[in-house]
Amino acid sequence: MNKKVGNILKYGISALLAAALLYFAFRGVNWTDFWSALKACRWEYVILSMLFGLLAFLCRATRWRELILPLDSSTTLRTCFNAVNISYVVNMALPRVGEVLRCGYITRHSTKETDEEGEVRRKASFDKVLGTAALERSVDIVVLLGLLVIFLLFTWDRFGGFFSEKIFGAAAGGFSAMKAVKILLVVAALAAAVWAAFHFADRWKPLRKLSDFCKGIGQGFLSCLKMKRAWWFFFLTAMIWVCYWMMSATILWAVQGIDPAAVSPALADTVSRTQGLNLTDAMFLMLAGGLSSLVPVPGGFGAFHFIVAGAISYVYGLPFEFGMIFATLSHESQGVNQILWGAISFIDESIRKD
Repeated sequence: MNKKVGNILKYGISALLAAALLYFAFRGVNWTDFWSALKACRWEYVILSMLFGLLAFLCRATRWRELILPLDSSTTLRTCFNAVNISYVVNMALPRVGEVLRCGYITRHSTKETDEEGEVRRKASFDKVLGTAALERSVDIVVLLGLLVIFLLFTWDRFGGFFSEKIFGAAAGGFSAMKAVKILLVVAALAAAVWAAFHFADRWKPLRKLSDFCKGIGQGFLSCLKMKRAWWFFFLTAMIWVCYWMMSATILWAVQGIDPAAVSPALADTVSRTQGLNLTDAMFLMLAGGLSSLVPVPGGFGAFHFIVAGAISYVYGLPFEFGMIFATLSHESQGVNQILWGAISFIDESIRKD
C-alpha cells in the first residue's frame, strides 16, 4: 500500500509539474494568432520532421540491438523496434516507466537456457537488458553534453548567454548545500547496499538475489565490450543525433514558410525576422530542447515548450508566443509520431505468433 501511495505521489507531482510548466508557457498566448500560424505553416516540412523522427526510432532500436546481441543473438530488430516504440508511449504518461517496460519486453522474447544450477532462465535476463538500457541512455547524455560543449566553443558570443543565464544559472540557483548532502547520502546508501549485497551474498538468500541482479546490470552495461561491430554502434549514435538536428531544422523551415497573408501583420513581421535563421540555429534549438529531457515530467510536456520558447525569445528577441508555435509544432508532431508507431507496435505485438 505504501509503495502504491509513493508511486501515486511521484507521478502525481510529475504531472502537476508538467501542468504548471504548460500553464506558464501558454499564459498570455494570443490564441487567434497561434491557431492561424499552425494552419498557415508548411505542413510538408512537419511531415518530413515526423519521418526523421521515425528514422531516429529505427536507428535507436538497431543500436540497442547491437548491445543485446552479445546476450542473446536471437534478438530481432522487430522486437527492439516494438519495445522502443511502446516505451515512448508509456513514458508520456509515466516518466521512466517505459524504460523498465521495454527491458521486460526484450526479456519476454528472449530464448531460454539452463544455467549451472539447473534453473531455466532467459538468455537476455531482465537485469542484463536493464544494464544495456542504462548504457544506451548514458551514451545519449554524454553525446548531448559533448555536442553542447563543442557548439558553445564556436558560438559562445551568440548563444552562450542563454545557457549560462537561463539554464546553468537557473540550475545553480536551485542547488544548495543541503541538496548536495542529500545526494551524497543517497549515493552512499546505494554504495553501501551494493557492497553488502556482494559481501554477505552467501549468508542470506535475498542478498544473493540482489547481488546477482547487480551483477546482471553490470554485465549488460559492459555488453558494449563484446559488440562485434562497434563502429556500427557509433555510426547509429551519430545518425540518431543527425535525425534530431533535422527534426529541429524541418520545423524551423515550417514556421519560416508561414503564409504572411494568412496571419496578422504583427505575426507576419515576426515570421519575416526568422528568414535568416539556418542550420546553426536549428542545432541551438535542438540542444535547448534536449536539455528539457532532463526535467522529470511526462513526455517532456511543458518543460520542452517553456525552455525552447524561452530560448527563441531570449536569443532572437522574438515574441515568446511565436516560440510557443515552434515548440508546439516540434513537440506535438513527434508526440503524434510516438503514439502512431507505439500503436502499430502494440498491434503487431498482439498478433505476433512467436
